[in-house]
Amino acid sequence: MKPLAIISLASLALSCVVQASTAATPAENYLDLWQLQQEARQADPRILMAYARTQGGAGRKREAYGQFLPQLNASTSHNRSLREDGLNRIEYNGKRYAMSLSQVIYAPQVWRSYQKFSALAEQTEFEYEDAQIQASIDLVERYFSVLAAEDELSLAQSELQSTERNQQRVNALFQRKMAMITDVLELAARVDTLKADVIEASNRVAISRETISELVGREVQEPLKRISVAPAFILPVQPQEYWVTTALASNPALQAREQGVRAADSALGEARAAHLPKLGLSLTAQRSDIGYEGNLTPRADHYVASLDLQVPLYSGGSTSARVVALQGDKSAAEQELEALRRQIIRETRTAYVSMAAGLSRIKATRQALESAEKSRIATEKALAFGVKNAVDVLDSIKEEFRARRDLYQAQYKFITSLLVLHRWSGRLGDADIRRANDWLVIP
Repeated sequence: MKPLAIISLASLALSCVVQASTAATPAENYLDLWQLQQEARQADPRILMAYARTQGGAGRKREAYGQFLPQLNASTSHNRSLREDGLNRIEYNGKRYAMSLSQVIYAPQVWRSYQKFSALAEQTEFEYEDAQIQASIDLVERYFSVLAAEDELSLAQSELQSTERNQQRVNALFQRKMAMITDVLELAARVDTLKADVIEASNRVAISRETISELVGREVQEPLKRISVAPAFILPVQPQEYWVTTALASNPALQAREQGVRAADSALGEARAAHLPKLGLSLTAQRSDIGYEGNLTPRADHYVASLDLQVPLYSGGSTSARVVALQGDKSAAEQELEALRRQIIRETRTAYVSMAAGLSRIKATRQALESAEKSRIATEKALAFGVKNAVDVLDSIKEEFRARRDLYQAQYKFITSLLVLHRWSGRLGDADIRRANDWLVIP
């Protein structure tokens, strides 16, 4: 039997697909993680919504503070009166001008209300910071999901091309009765399966790109930069407990919940203060020529200064009921805080372990790829001597493709775990995104 021609290397097939794509796309049209993050920061509805809430929180805090300041009001009235009795009919005009100034002196409810809205305003600030961090992590995960989907598509296309070439060779050999029918059928089935895999992989690429379009608010069709051939991945020098401690001290989501508990406590104090008296100062100045029942009187000026004391006695039990309800709200807020604290500890430790394991997995998958390449070469040589058949060669190529895909995915997972670790620690910033972006290059 005439030996089959040596099947093209899987890596060569994959590089041909990538190089063809690169040659057709100018370098300036490639997008990277940093560019998309800048777009998402201006377009992600979650970030914009969180920012709008900070504006609302600041406004309500200022509104509550305004209750401490003097309240100045002015009023005026002009009327025309007609007075008739048995002897006279009189028409006359009347005028009244008044100005009043009030100032709270002792108002526990007002103070507690201000504390509540101050805490709520700070809560929205931390929630805005957390929304930015979470949006960055979402973008990173979706970016690498696109790369993973494109890897699957490229590998499936490359494997299909290699299989189709060998199918043509086997068919030619079968026509000359130099190949077995089982090889022909196996290759035909493999080609059909790979065509379906290519269609499915194409769909996954389109769907994964839509997830990025959702964040940036536009259709993303540009090619994406990919991880360089030999990225310098290193682990942070800090131990795991350092990251846990940092997360508990700096995580903005946790700080937002803490402010939520503080706001709930202030709301409870505000409700309890409804049982306490309130003292205020009032100054009033009035000029009027309108007397009792609208009678015309000589113009007179009145100046009044008064201290107003209000002592609540009974409100039908509504104040006590409100206190009970707000006690429940405070307890619920405290439990939410504790649940989040435990989640942060778990997520931080998980991200650290995943990051450490990811680096080991990158080394292992790189070695597995080297072994798969050697195995495929050995299988091709065995095919030339008739020891292996075409299906064995295709299986070895498939294993090489799978090893290459696993290496890519291990790299993606390492970068994602590293950024997730920074996310839960509350220290994910532009420098971290730029550092990850430095590992991306034009293919």
